[in-house]
Amino acid sequence: MLINRPPQDSTYDLVVVGTGFGSLFYLKRYQELYPGARILVLERGKYHTREWQLEQGQNSEIGYTDTYQMPEGQKRWSTTIALGGGTLCWWGITPRMSPEDFKMRSNFGVGVDWPITYDELVPYYRQAEQIMMISGPNDLEGRFPGTAPYPARPHHLSTPDELLKAASPNTHFAVPSARLREPVGSRGACCSTSRCHLCPMDAKFNALNAMMDVLGAENTFVLTDAEVTHLDIQNDVVKSVTYSHDGQDFSASGDLVVLGANAIQSPYLLQKSGDTHPVLGRYLHEKLSAIFEVHLDGVDAFDGGQASTGLNYGLYDSADRSQYGAATFYTENHWGTGLRTEYGRWRQILPLFVVIEDIPQEHNGVTVGDGSAPFVDHPDWSDYAYRGLDKVKENLPDVLSGLPVESVSMAYQLVTASHVQGTMRMGEDPETSIVDKDLIHHRVRNLTCVGTSVWSSCGVANPSLTAAALSLRAANTAFASQEDPS
Repeated sequence: MLINRPPQDSTYDLVVVGTGFGSLFYLKRYQELYPGARILVLERGKYHTREWQLEQGQNSEIGYTDTYQMPEGQKRWSTTIALGGGTLCWWGITPRMSPEDFKMRSNFGVGVDWPITYDELVPYYRQAEQIMMISGPNDLEGRFPGTAPYPARPHHLSTPDELLKAASPNTHFAVPSARLREPVGSRGACCSTSRCHLCPMDAKFNALNAMMDVLGAENTFVLTDAEVTHLDIQNDVVKSVTYSHDGQDFSASGDLVVLGANAIQSPYLLQKSGDTHPVLGRYLHEKLSAIFEVHLDGVDAFDGGQASTGLNYGLYDSADRSQYGAATFYTENHWGTGLRTEYGRWRQILPLFVVIEDIPQEHNGVTVGDGSAPFVDHPDWSDYAYRGLDKVKENLPDVLSGLPVESVSMAYQLVTASHVQGTMRMGEDPETSIVDKDLIHHRVRNLTCVGTSVWSSCGVANPSLTAAALSLRAANTAFASQEDPS
């Protein structure tokens, strides 16, 4: 339940920091296992209704650039500080990570392996897809083994997508997404206006339209405008969580603490709490992204059913990932770079959103800085990613051979894809990673870290679905054999 002030009783079975994908899906599964548990959820941001967000044109009143420091001229990192976190601002695109993505070192001799496999995550992918009510195609089994039928039908492909699908049925697919094609309950049907961060139809899964039963559960106390400032760690145990609310400091203790702020704030909080692990905060990364424009001869675009309609793996399958980053691209159903100027040919243009994996670099990361806010240092993507971009430019015309293409050109490189990953990476070795395969801190065993901060490698998939699946798995495996803590 949402509360306005800290409860007098400050002892809990579980204390959760943050309300993004990682925290919410962990919390959901924990409540199912232990319906009588006493839980405190602390959210730094405020609770903003959907109506407030639409009126204000934003998801939070806290600007993300006000929450960290960085060297002048570097890329910015987008995060949302509010009840619901990234579930509010995301665009709802939900491909799975590929089996190969979890074993980069074993398969390609670069990067590191995750301590879990794709197969171990399959049942939790299914659960997350059901909870979000993903609209998706049923022809992905060959690419993602164990893909269950999606709970909702896929959105309509655009005309260029249909041509690409006919030419390359095993590499081109309708985009799985958390936007409904048909209304269900309070959620409407996607209107394909490409305003997904402020969905006008409430078609996209978010905390406010799909997780309020979790946040409103009995014995679950949700306090917003509560900034966690410190974890009191003694003898490798989190004894209490210190937070500020309404100008005062408070403390709460829990048998278990789940840290799910974001991949900038979570490592910063551990660093301020005395964790000096040399890898903590390191390996900050995200994909390299670019927009390409394809001029078509006699084929109109922008007649699909959602903002991004097609997902293509032609550049992914052909990549030599020992040498350069693999890539995928989305066919866009909106004209971010404009229409064509020739009379009668305005829609004969297809924008492509291309994403290229990077190899996380140790020198990119988050440090305490002057202590007032985390200091983020990420000078650039790696040569591995830029070589991948060069291969996209070289090979993209061949992948598009199913279309009547007049020209292909890169419009611009994106400053950010808003995917913040890797600062508390998973691993089997406590010397080179922060959490184990169950997302439990190697040393502080009553601390679980969730969200995209635990990424071991980059991949090409949007991370939110995987973050949700990892949290469901972590809650399930951590407590399946334990007694009810309440």
